[in-house]
Amino acid sequence: MYKLTQKNIDLGDGRIVTIETGKLAKQADGSVVVRMGNTMLLATVVAATDAKEDVDFMPLSVEYKEKYAASGRFPGGFMKREARAGDYEILVSRLIDRALRPLFPADYHAEVFVNVMLLSADNDTAPDALAGLAASAALSVSTIPFGGPISEVRVARINGKFVVNPGFKDLKSADIDIMVAATKENILMVEGEMSEVSENDMIEAIRVAHEAIKKQCIAQDELAKELGIVKREYSHETNDLELKARIENELYDKVYAVAGKGNPNKHERAANFQAIRDEFMTKLKAEVGEDKVNEMLVKKYYHDVEKSAVRNNILDKGIRLDGRKTDEIRPIWCEVDYLPATHGSALFTRGETQSLTTVTLGTKMDEKMIDEVLFKGTEKFVLHYNFPPFSTGEAKPYRGTGRREIGHGNLAHRALKRMVPGPDQIPYAVRVVSDILESNGSSSMATVCAGTLALMDAGVKMKKPVSGIAMGLITDSKSGKWAVLSDILGDEDHLGDMDFKVTGTRDGITATQMDIKVDGLSFEVLSKALEQAKAGRLHILDVMMKTLDAPREDYKPHAPRIIRIEIPKELIGALIGPGGKIIQEIQRETGTVITIEEVDNKGIVDVSAVDKTSIDAAMARIQRIVAVPEIDKVYRGKVKAIVAFGAFVEIIPGKEGLLHISEIEWRRLNTVDEVLKEGDEIDVKLIDVDPKTGKLKLSRKVLLPKPEAKA
Repeated sequence: MYKLTQKNIDLGDGRIVTIETGKLAKQADGSVVVRMGNTMLLATVVAATDAKEDVDFMPLSVEYKEKYAASGRFPGGFMKREARAGDYEILVSRLIDRALRPLFPADYHAEVFVNVMLLSADNDTAPDALAGLAASAALSVSTIPFGGPISEVRVARINGKFVVNPGFKDLKSADIDIMVAATKENILMVEGEMSEVSENDMIEAIRVAHEAIKKQCIAQDELAKELGIVKREYSHETNDLELKARIENELYDKVYAVAGKGNPNKHERAANFQAIRDEFMTKLKAEVGEDKVNEMLVKKYYHDVEKSAVRNNILDKGIRLDGRKTDEIRPIWCEVDYLPATHGSALFTRGETQSLTTVTLGTKMDEKMIDEVLFKGTEKFVLHYNFPPFSTGEAKPYRGTGRREIGHGNLAHRALKRMVPGPDQIPYAVRVVSDILESNGSSSMATVCAGTLALMDAGVKMKKPVSGIAMGLITDSKSGKWAVLSDILGDEDHLGDMDFKVTGTRDGITATQMDIKVDGLSFEVLSKALEQAKAGRLHILDVMMKTLDAPREDYKPHAPRIIRIEIPKELIGALIGPGGKIIQEIQRETGTVITIEEVDNKGIVDVSAVDKTSIDAAMARIQRIVAVPEIDKVYRGKVKAIVAFGAFVEIIPGKEGLLHISEIEWRRLNTVDEVLKEGDEIDVKLIDVDPKTGKLKLSRKVLLPKPEAKA
């Protein structure tokens, strides 16, 4: 038996979100089922009873998983079972993680596992908009210490009206599509894409989201209160207040001085800070003995001192670690066509962050195949982001694509995709790959800038060029001081209170990603950050345009050429041939790649090759196959069969007409084989088409000189 407890949340338009607990997964520390329509998510949370030794961080693990049975489908692949997480599942996991992580107590170090599973799916309900609510609700009904509740909602502007958690169908016409996470009081995270909207429009969308989130947080509070939840006690840290005070007193001024020198070299700065800590460590070991020094505590307290000193330099003097002003952008240099054998390439370097980006143009066969629970199809434009360890000077192996790389690549993809020509404007599949060769902050924004230049270098007719910038924030709750930082360094991201990435054209924002690490971010600060981001974004765009200000007039000579034609739907089979015989033969003999797709009851044929001669040869053969027979037109045909009353002649592949014995020559023939035999190639003229049967009537004699009449 079970005791079910429920709470309903009215979205205001007749749709109801239900949170229930007490029925499923009761051995977890907390579990809930969130439902909207036929979409159901199970969220569970489990925390270790204590922290492991020498752990001084929050070991949070978030997994979002979709079950194929949720939408009545089999998984693809040989095994026919759910396997490793797909990109969409990883992106949703990151959305949940980024909202939850800042709200655990700073001194709570027990392992926490959050699992969210899609159990039932409505094809028009986006589960990612409910996943954050489900995870937070599971934490709220558990005894795990947590500073929530929070919730996440999607807000889209559709036909000028803001809609909370719209369906997939409505999203297709949205010019704003953002996910927002927040507590009742504060915004925590924003991520989404837009069609060149203004800063004010984006702020208004966040306001709408926050109002919806407040209702969902209140429902979670009521649920926890009704269940009588009491959070567990814990003690995961041992502190030495005397050591902490000594480090602050002895090292703060030294660190403050190093932070105020404004050294643009990341490794030199790190070495200077390290030297201060190492000197203190050596001194302390000499005083009390090496065995009695808790190195982990020394590192922790020193980190706090460094963070305070760096932040105070910015708030007191306006001096950043590399010597820049708060709104100053690092030096930028760009280069295009750096890699001569690629279809397009660009090198973008801003300070100590560098992206080498390539563009590859392909055919429909190169499109990305997507087989997810709620979506199955292809994607013509893809962007991949790689972050090898050498980019930060780390000596470790590169183990392939991680969650961070998928998240950063997704942001850059969103930034560019609405400015890339649609399928009706460009026949190519387009792949952009950004390899980060150096990194000191804003590598995803460097990818956006390099991606724009590489696309234009490849001859892709972008609607407008896009640039991106990462903004930071330093605040002091005691003094009320705050500073918005443009084009942040990696250290400023780590030691700061906000990481706010904004991309766009000259006319508006195309994508954004914001993570807040402090309480109480006001809309005043948000407006200031967006205003400063716009100025920085336009400055970066000006530098980019000096390198290449418009897409190249033509593709590179070695890029594949694609010619697209439309054919009647009923001729698709004739072009493909039995078992694909005809189309494979054309490709083999002409050295081309041919793809056929049925769209709106028409056949769309793409013929691709590197040289024009191959395309022309393939097009000539295709035209013969798909040509519609025309009366009075002369064809070179092949005799396919001889019968008593004439011959059947194939004038175009798959189209035969009757050449009656009386139409072979002007003279009277007793038998057809007096003149013709099977396999002969002859010129014939189409003289008629039967309107009822479509049968073709041919004549050979009309092409021959007519004998003079006898006297």
